[in-house]
Amino acid sequence: MKHISIIVPRGEYIMSSVLGTYKIFVSANNYLTQTGRTPMFHVRLIGLDHQSTLHGGAFSVHPDAMLGEVQHSDLIIIPAIVAGHTAQNAEFIPWIKEAHAKGAEVASLCTGAFLLANTGLLDGKHCSTHWAAADAFRQMFPQVTLMADKIITDEQGIYTSGGAYSFLNLILYIVEKYCGRDVAIFLGKLMEIEIDRDNQSQFAIFNGQKDHEDEPIKQAQNYMEANVGEKMTIEQVAGLFAISRRNFERRFKKATANTPVEYLQRVRIEAAKKSLETGRNNVNEVMYAVGYTDGKAFRTTFKKITGLSPLEYRKKYAANSAMMM
Repeated sequence: MKHISIIVPRGEYIMSSVLGTYKIFVSANNYLTQTGRTPMFHVRLIGLDHQSTLHGGAFSVHPDAMLGEVQHSDLIIIPAIVAGHTAQNAEFIPWIKEAHAKGAEVASLCTGAFLLANTGLLDGKHCSTHWAAADAFRQMFPQVTLMADKIITDEQGIYTSGGAYSFLNLILYIVEKYCGRDVAIFLGKLMEIEIDRDNQSQFAIFNGQKDHEDEPIKQAQNYMEANVGEKMTIEQVAGLFAISRRNFERRFKKATANTPVEYLQRVRIEAAKKSLETGRNNVNEVMYAVGYTDGKAFRTTFKKITGLSPLEYRKKYAANSAMMM
């Protein structure tokens, strides 16, 4: 039997990432019992306090055990902790490190990756987190390779998931690893979770990182965004602010975690996405409006960033897509 320890953090966290995780493991046990097999999981909620309250007391969670009472874990689950509340949960860090040294696997859900990264267990490894937290994560943990497009990463017993409800895919993945494909498929159907989903790029909304102090770079970002449909080169943009291209690229990357070329591509594709969602222009018209003249280059870049072709994206997200196809 696998001993699962789900952390109940202090401060604000996404309660569904605790409840949903608990529900899937318990449902796996129920299915195993119904099909004549032995339950696989012993699931406990582990906290620092006897009660955790959320949203001004509207909800409360009561852990099964306090941190010091846990003797053994095969898998530790770190739920999605709201930004700014990671420090309140620093007491979990040495416990997680010690348990991992004894053989426990560790999984972080969504922004739980910030607490996991603070343990050092992600150093030199790949991980995912919510796309909206990607820039902040890269700035804080340059020693970790962030795969912001991924729903799931699995590396040497360390798991991470992408944003929000994508944690369901990671938990199903772990259930399959421990119990078999048939159990994961049954739970996916029962809970209507799209199994084997591995990319969160289509959900990302690009908001350029501007929480920095390099004012000329911030002005360059604003210029790119305001002139998305215009032809421009990085050298021209750098020249507008009297910065050499080499120095401009170095400062831009440091400030935004993107190269200038990457940033311009993402600005243009974000504008294209909005047009495809709400406008009536065909794909070629959208392409020209956001500064592309090469259809193949536009489609390749669009799919690289979103995981979908422009037509697939429109079909999925445009309210009146049937009339536009």
